[in-house]
Amino acid sequence: MLSRFPVFQSRILCSRIIIRRSLSSNPAEAFIQPLQSDPGIACLFLNKPQTKNAISKRMLQELQECLYTAKFDKSIRALVVRSTSANAFCAGADLAERRTMSPMDVNKFLADLRSTLGQLEALPMPTIAAIDGPALGGGLELSFACDLRVVGHDVTKIGLPETRLGIIPGAGGTQRAVRLLGLAKAKDLIFTARMLTATEALQWGVVDYVSTAPSTGFDRALELARDIAKSAPLALRAAKQAVSRAVDLPLESGLDFERASYEVLLGTKDRIEALEAFKEKRLPVFKGE
Repeated sequence: MLSRFPVFQSRILCSRIIIRRSLSSNPAEAFIQPLQSDPGIACLFLNKPQTKNAISKRMLQELQECLYTAKFDKSIRALVVRSTSANAFCAGADLAERRTMSPMDVNKFLADLRSTLGQLEALPMPTIAAIDGPALGGGLELSFACDLRVVGHDVTKIGLPETRLGIIPGAGGTQRAVRLLGLAKAKDLIFTARMLTATEALQWGVVDYVSTAPSTGFDRALELARDIAKSAPLALRAAKQAVSRAVDLPLESGLDFERASYEVLLGTKDRIEALEAFKEKRLPVFKGE
């Protein structure tokens, strides 16, 4: 169980972020907000519409702050990463800003980007990328760090174009694409810098769901998040931890880890509530305890 101290610490951080933003005339480029209509579901918003949410140094810093807050928020059962604006997700790195960076600045940016996507991937709750516009380069790599990806039916630009820009995917794309797609498809996607439509991305395995017109990617992602949020919070976190370790462990070690993750749930109040609800033929009311 987590101690209360990290939660208290994260609330202090949230207060500091709010105060700092209130003193600034510039809106936040990334922020987290619970859905009032759906307790247990929160959205991590990308908010730089003028550049289709291209990742700037400032956005990266604010993403890190949001992820730190989410990590210790036990009320979040599912987190949806989305854009505040229609027809957008994330166009990759902010190339206009990149042109002004020194080599040292670029190295720091790449290190921070790697760390941030690692933090996103390691969040204890399930995460869903809701893609309603171009997901290019670092934007697609950001979605790869989520557990699931949902795309709007009308999205036409999904890909890793870095080799056409004289570089390679540098935010985990070469590694997560292989784990997600397999070696041959990852090579094809990266070597050709091809752009995929929503339907093609589903066929390739780049995304997991495509919305049905006229629904958006976020609409379909919210349906998925609602299904996830019905499950016991501690069980969701334990399941994510066990599944995520599967690719790194030999089978026997993975089975041992699975058993250890299972054991800690047996004495929880949510487990007892699930058994009582089954006996009484009603829906369980989980509290994450």
